[in-house]
Amino acid sequence: MNSPFDITTACWGQVRKTSKWHLAILPWGATEPHNYHLPYCTDVLASQAIACEAAAGAAERGVNAMVFPGVPFGSQNPGQMQLPFCIHTSQATQAAILKDVVASLKKQGINKLLIISGHGGNNFKGMIRDLMAEDPSFIICCSNWFDFIPRKDYFEEAVDDHAGEQETSVMLHYYPELVHMELAGDGVPHPFALEGLNNHTAWHPRHWDKSTVDTGVGYPKKATAAKGARYAAAVVARYVDFLEEFAFKDLY
Repeated sequence: MNSPFDITTACWGQVRKTSKWHLAILPWGATEPHNYHLPYCTDVLASQAIACEAAAGAAERGVNAMVFPGVPFGSQNPGQMQLPFCIHTSQATQAAILKDVVASLKKQGINKLLIISGHGGNNFKGMIRDLMAEDPSFIICCSNWFDFIPRKDYFEEAVDDHAGEQETSVMLHYYPELVHMELAGDGVPHPFALEGLNNHTAWHPRHWDKSTVDTGVGYPKKATAAKGARYAAAVVARYVDFLEEFAFKDLY
């Protein structure tokens, strides 16, 4: 995906033509197995594609937003992090990366950042509070692209958590050449024995090799590129609206 708003592919000759950059977008994902059929970097790839489309749509409304290369390292559960080539990064490592990104932007006169996360295990709220305690003039917002548009209006499966119908459909839309549907497992989840953990009275990280057979949670075989395109369009539209507000309005 080649875009003048994606610093992965943009060159300085393009970037320097814009005198005012309103904000930056930082896709953030993980490196982990996604059932048997999706690539390890699914969370980064989907976040990057959505971010680039959102930046392009916002540009049509006068917003200059640059998309960073996606961060491919996230927080992992036990049982997942032991699988080959799955990378777990600590909260301290993620906080250090974010702090350095913010410090770089501040030197360039850019004081707004949107994190678009594609990995449910990532949590940036504490990091953002810490950075704003140091400098409240730099504004950081965070978002999970997969959870602010209700899935029920776009997909059939009620249980859909990781590499299921939703995520597979979005990847079929953006990167069909990377999806191997012939390898897909059923993504059948195994709940906790404690009902209080299943009904969210309390939280504990799932031990991944006890929670799922194929590393997926959610049935992927009903996924289609058409479903992914429709859902992604709704997600991108919401992001475009937000980027316009974020660029031109104060928080309060």
